[in-house]
Amino acid sequence: MQMLLAASTASDFGNWVRSSGLEIVLLIVGAMLFSRFVTYVRDRVTRRIDAGFRSSDSLVRSEAAKHRHALVQVLTWVVLSLVYFLVGLEVLQRLGFQLGGLVAPAAVLGAALGFGAQRIVQDLLAGFFLITEKQYGYGDVVRIAVTGSSQDAEGTVEDVTLRITTLRNADGEVITVPNGQIVKVINLSKDWARAAIDVPVPASADINRVNEILHEVGSRAFADRKLKSLLLDEPTVMGVENLTVDQMNIKMVARTLPGKQFEVGRELRVRVAAALRREGLSETA
Repeated sequence: MQMLLAASTASDFGNWVRSSGLEIVLLIVGAMLFSRFVTYVRDRVTRRIDAGFRSSDSLVRSEAAKHRHALVQVLTWVVLSLVYFLVGLEVLQRLGFQLGGLVAPAAVLGAALGFGAQRIVQDLLAGFFLITEKQYGYGDVVRIAVTGSSQDAEGTVEDVTLRITTLRNADGEVITVPNGQIVKVINLSKDWARAAIDVPVPASADINRVNEILHEVGSRAFADRKLKSLLLDEPTVMGVENLTVDQMNIKMVARTLPGKQFEVGRELRVRVAAALRREGLSETA
């Protein structure tokens, strides 16, 4: 009798392996292959976007390209999450769980999680509006005010999902910000940027001569092959911004490609300091 029961049990298990067990394996393998395929498509699309960026000499990355890059990341995350969820339900059904009987417990569990998952829902909604409103995208340089933090998060956007934004600052540190905690975003690379330089000179200096020197520096900078690729137009002199008894400040500005204002500003300061020193002016930019 026991041998018959054992044989029957082994036969039933074998039948289950050949039917439901095989289906579970196929579902899991199919989900893994689909995940690899979606990741491959995402990487190929982002590579094409990056290739278009490298071949462009007008902007570091167009706003449409940055938005598409972020959108690809989010769509990939949503599609894979949905597929894993559906595959999980199918696997549970084939393991013998009656999903219909889980409706009531799931409702109670969902209500309990709803109170604890408010922040996650807030992050997802905030991320949705960040992307659809094109506030920033992959490659943008941004400064983000975060709830509960006295210091703003600043850096280059490396990844955007519905839940988080990942930045890398100038020191190479990776900053992860939940989208629901973002209070204010300052995009430093939207369409174009501006490098502003305050040039302090002695109050006794000839203002006309100083303006001539700065105009000459701007013209030479715009003619330089390296800087011209970063500038949208020739740097201009705005005039005297501040005046004290022994010093006056003259502002010089330059429109640059997005995110290149810091590099251009540093280079212009070096050129202005050298030009003023040649003229015998001791103040440096």
